Amino acid sequence: MKNRLKVLRAERDWTQQTLADELGVSRQTINAIEKGKYDPALDTAFRMARLFDCRIEDIFEYESS
Repeated sequence: MKNRLKVLRAERDWTQQTLADELGVSRQTINAIEKGKYDPALDTAFRMARLFDCRIEDIFEYESS
């Protein structure tokens, strides 16, 4: 799954730690999501969408294999 998390975070000039603190997850989790190594739980994805004032689909894009 592709995502725009790094771009959205950079637009706000937030570090990975800042975003992690806002979402209540670890910085390592944010790093893994940005690198596409980890897909967040649905509740975390919803919190991200609310935080960035967008839809989940605006952050994550499904790629079929």
